[in-house]
Amino acid sequence: MSERLLVVSTDCHAGLHIADYKPYVESRYHEMLDLAVPVQLDMMSKASESFLIAEINEAWRAPIARQLTGAWDYAERTRMLAGDGIAAEIIFPDGITEYNTPPFGAGLGLSPRDAVPELQWAGAMAHNRWLAEFCANDPARHIGVASIPLLFDVQRAVEAVRWCVDNGLTSVMIPTLWEDHPPYHHTRYHPFWEACEELGVIVHFHSGPAPHPEYFGRDWPQEDNSEQLPGAMGIYVSEVMWWLYRPLTFMIWGGVFERFPRLKAVIVEGGTLYMLPPWLRLLDHNYHDVHFSAKLGDFRSHLSMAPSDYFRRNVAIGASCVPRADLELRGAFGPGQIMWGSDYPHPEGTWPRTGEYLRQTFAGFPEADGRRILGENAVAFYGLDRSRLQQVANEIGPEASLFN
Repeated sequence: MSERLLVVSTDCHAGLHIADYKPYVESRYHEMLDLAVPVQLDMMSKASESFLIAEINEAWRAPIARQLTGAWDYAERTRMLAGDGIAAEIIFPDGITEYNTPPFGAGLGLSPRDAVPELQWAGAMAHNRWLAEFCANDPARHIGVASIPLLFDVQRAVEAVRWCVDNGLTSVMIPTLWEDHPPYHHTRYHPFWEACEELGVIVHFHSGPAPHPEYFGRDWPQEDNSEQLPGAMGIYVSEVMWWLYRPLTFMIWGGVFERFPRLKAVIVEGGTLYMLPPWLRLLDHNYHDVHFSAKLGDFRSHLSMAPSDYFRRNVAIGASCVPRADLELRGAFGPGQIMWGSDYPHPEGTWPRTGEYLRQTFAGFPEADGRRILGENAVAFYGLDRSRLQQVANEIGPEASLFN
C-alpha cells in the first residue's frame, strides 16, 4: 500500500456538557457549581440568540447529532477522525457549540472580566483533569490543550503547568485578553514562560475573545442593544483577529522570546492569514526604520533580532479551515509555520465535509508544501511520534492524489 498523507488537525475541540464536569470539580465547589450552571446556560442561550446562530446551529446539528457526541464520546470521536482522515489532533476546550464548555468561565474565552479567580481556576482544572483522562486513550493521537487562568496567580499557573505535564498534557491555553491585569510584557510572567520553556510546554492563543461590551453593550447578553448599537457584529468580526495577534506584539517587543528562546507559541483559528504580513511589516518597520522613531529613544537594543525573526522562530499558525487564497501567502511566513485545522465540532469548520474541502483547496497545490501544511509542520512543532502517526495515516489518511 502506498503511503497516505499524514494529516494533523491543529484545531479541534472537546469537552463535557457543563453540568457533567461535576465529578471533576473539587467537592468544595459543588454547591457553587449547582448554582452557576443554570446561570451560565441561560447566558449562553441568550448569546446564541444575539449572535443569530441559534436556528442555524439547530438546523446544522439535526442530521449529525450522533456524530457531534464525539465532542466527549471517545468511540464516536475516533470514527469522526477516521472519516476526516486525521491521524492526530490538538484539542482545545469547546465553546458555545453543544454547551460543552468548562464551568466558571474556564472555556475558550478564559476572560478575567467578571470572573471569580478561585472559581475560574476550579473550572479550568476540572476540564484539565477530564482532558488528561480523555487524551490518555491514545496520547500519540490526542494532544490536549489545558486551560490556564494565568492572570490571577502566576505561581499557581506554574504549579498547574507542572501538574499538566505530569498528567500527559504538554500544551496550554492562556487568556488572550488581560483586562485590568498586567499585560504579557510584564516581568511577573517570567516564571511561567521559564516553566513552559523548561518543560517543553507550548503556549496557545485561540481566537474568539474580544472586548464584547464595547460592541454589544455592557449588559449583553442579558439585554439586546442592537437598536442602540447598530453594526456591532460587523465591528466584532472585523476586530476579533486583531485581539488574537495582540499578545504576541507584547511578548515580542517585551523580549519574552529573546529571554526564553526555546519557548513556543501558537495562534489558532486566525481566519485571515493575509492580515499577518502587514502586521509583521509594521513591527519590523518600527525595529529597522530608526529615523521614524529616533525621538522615542532606544526601545530596540534589548532585542537581538527583528520582530518577524522571533515570529518565524518561535511561533506557529494554526490555520483552521484555511482558504486556498490564504495558502498562497505561505511565502510571507516561511514553509514551516502554517498548520491546518478542521475546527471540529464547530459549524464553521470543515467537518463533516473535510474530504471535499481538502480536494477543492489543495488541487494543483505543490505537494511538498501541502504535506507540510496538512501534517508535517505540526509533527515537527509539537514533537509528535511520526512513525506511529504514519501507521494510522496509512489506514485512514487521504490519498496524495488530492494534489493532482
